Amino acid sequence: MNLTDRPRRLRTDGIRSLVSETNLSATDLLAPVFVDATTDERVEIESMPGHERVPVSEAVARVQEVLDTGVEAVMLFGIPESKDERGTRAWAEDGVVQEATRRVTAATDAYVVTDVCLCEYTSHGHCGVVEDEAETDPTLTVKNDETLELLAKTAVSHARAGADMVAPSSMTDGMVGAIREALDADGHESVPVMSYAAKYESAFYGPFRDAADGAPAFGDRRHYQMDPANGREALREVRLDVEQGADVLMVKPALAYLDVVRAVREEFDHPVAAYNVSGEYAMIHAAAEKGWLDLEATAFESLLAMKRAGADLILTYFAEDVAAAL
Repeated sequence: MNLTDRPRRLRTDGIRSLVSETNLSATDLLAPVFVDATTDERVEIESMPGHERVPVSEAVARVQEVLDTGVEAVMLFGIPESKDERGTRAWAEDGVVQEATRRVTAATDAYVVTDVCLCEYTSHGHCGVVEDEAETDPTLTVKNDETLELLAKTAVSHARAGADMVAPSSMTDGMVGAIREALDADGHESVPVMSYAAKYESAFYGPFRDAADGAPAFGDRRHYQMDPANGREALREVRLDVEQGADVLMVKPALAYLDVVRAVREEFDHPVAAYNVSGEYAMIHAAAEKGWLDLEATAFESLLAMKRAGADLILTYFAEDVAAAL
């Protein structure tokens, strides 16, 4: 053989890292933090090893633990002290996310993103106001336009509490436009919106619903979250959010949807976020506990794949562990 092109020449020690096409750093990562108004102590999340719900009084300490690893941004999720049909605690001035946001922004340098949805706050666990008889009729779903007002109120309450960015996740048509308009009207023109722009009705969310106490009490979310079979539809969804003023575009889940991450990256100039969801985290942990995978190496490779696919930032439960290893 007379090979002139030998790719292995660039895989030797010394040159391999110099020609690496993708780099992952702690500043690419956002760490989810669960704040629970129903507890006075930290509560382990059994389906998500290494993660806890923390009381409001521990929110600052929990975020500081994240910052100590080199991660600079957190996403706050709240578990309220009470729930009702409309999720009114979601926009309460003394709500769990609002209070945690005030404390964290006052005491740390963390960049604070808040999840804007109603599923953790409604007694039925859906992401908005449900239609009459929805509990018994599987063809009924969330009232879209009536929900928009509640999402907007929630986003404004987070901004007033000091959130640096809000992230609507309900997959309600028009949510970005409603929130952008409400934020601007309240004087928060500089608060960006990271839209869960392509969020699928996925089987990978199970552990999160334990963590955030947000599982539907009846039915499912197929009428408002996307069909996992659809890729082209994602671009339509994302385009609508761009037109309504989204600043960052998220794809959720990430690992099984890298084709969607890549498609969004190629189609739009906005920053792209990937949500490495709870099921993706839990299955790697489960395999590692069996001795079938190297936890640290597999976690790193998974996040690297998301970055390679085109994600600019990654919301992940591995944030602290990977950042510390980096």
